[in-house]
Amino acid sequence: MDRRSLIKNAGIAGVLTTGIAPAVHAQAAVRWRMASSFPKSLPTIFGSAEKFSETVKALSGGRFEVSVHAAGDLVPPFGVVDALQNSTVEMAQTASYYFTGKDATFAFGCAVPFGLTARHMDAWMEHGNGRKYMDEFYAKYNITSMSAGNTGTQMGGWYRKEIKTVADLKGLKMRMGGGLFGETMNKLGVVAQNMPAGEVYQALEKGTLDATEFVGPFDDERLGFHKVAPFYYYPGWWEGGAELEFFINKKAFDALSAENKAIVRAAGAVAARDMTAKYDTQNPMALRRLVASGTKLKPFSKAVMDAGFKAAMEVFAEHEAKSPEFKKIHRDMRAFQRDQVLWSKFSEWRFDDYIGAAKI
Repeated sequence: MDRRSLIKNAGIAGVLTTGIAPAVHAQAAVRWRMASSFPKSLPTIFGSAEKFSETVKALSGGRFEVSVHAAGDLVPPFGVVDALQNSTVEMAQTASYYFTGKDATFAFGCAVPFGLTARHMDAWMEHGNGRKYMDEFYAKYNITSMSAGNTGTQMGGWYRKEIKTVADLKGLKMRMGGGLFGETMNKLGVVAQNMPAGEVYQALEKGTLDATEFVGPFDDERLGFHKVAPFYYYPGWWEGGAELEFFINKKAFDALSAENKAIVRAAGAVAARDMTAKYDTQNPMALRRLVASGTKLKPFSKAVMDAGFKAAMEVFAEHEAKSPEFKKIHRDMRAFQRDQVLWSKFSEWRFDDYIGAAKI
């Protein structure tokens, strides 16, 4: 008697009695927890984690669920890598450059000064050596990774005073997201401080901070920075395209079935695209509102950016001298960037330059 006849004649109970389970019984339920480094008040970034969770549940028909926990709910915002290492959680959503205190190489998973744009980062990660090299590095921390979305080129931050020259940066107490940007700004005289986004407003209001950078108009408006620091500078040359990441406990991922691994990858792709599209949609409208409310929008001078570039190259050279792994990834990223810049000069940048000046 073949399998179909057996099921038809014996019924489910009979099949289970004979030890031949139907296909629908093959996949056991999976329940994961994801710790985010971001608060629920940011629907762009935190929304990426929620979109991932919703997509996993939908694709699995409810057999695979990932509960999402905001910064501080399960572990501190900057404690997610430790939580993954010791298997306290199965996933995290974070910015890898928050963890450069462990190893400067973490920065390449998110953004480095004068680094890749969002499109260039996506290309390097998915079709260059980016994801391969970063996952080799993350394996030391029991982590594998996927993009959680890209913010695009960020703003240069909020300042309580004007930044006309490089000298205006000296002694400035500034919140920075982390990574090599802090070391670069230290060379320019800035006192860099890394703190969660939710703590920055009060620090600016009390004067314990003179400036902050976070992401861009939509997030910055929601965090209220324009109420306590009137000068808004651009561009964020330290984050040409900041990549947020889903960090996954490698042992937990390896234990998944092939089907569930595919679901995780597909859900990550959906969430990443959704987050980047949200930023591109919301930032222009938020910028208009900020300017209308009195925000003083200003570009960094070329002199400030030139000084930043020089300082950044010194920082890269110092880390290359200490770490062959850092040097390998940095050199690979720059080689990829040179090709991307060459192509962009003849395609997107020329188009953007023209359409930006045209009346549409």
